[in-house]
Amino acid sequence: MAYDEEVAARMRRLFGDDPRVVEKKMFGGVAFMVQGNLACGVNRDTIIVRVGPKGFNEAIEQPHARIFDMTGRPMKGWVLVDRPGFADDAALAAWVERGVAFARSLPAKD
Repeated sequence: MAYDEEVAARMRRLFGDDPRVVEKKMFGGVAFMVQGNLACGVNRDTIIVRVGPKGFNEAIEQPHARIFDMTGRPMKGWVLVDRPGFADDAALAAWVERGVAFARSLPAKD
């Protein structure tokens, strides 16, 4: 299993029919792009959230959040969140909103 489909389905429900959101296969999982910028995604049983450099320190201090490091080089401005950190829908929605807020702060891409 490359990613947890149930978690991806929960994210899809949060996005609803928002035309600015596009789902793409990425990182061996699924990513959600907002205005062409990656906001968040699911990889195995964790979620990936792009919080940006300014939001990183606050995000990484949250329970069950850790540095996103898939290649031996930490990605600045990105966090992985383990399942207990998004176990309920409110927690997942809060993480998704962090990613969406950062993605919307960037110039739109085609």
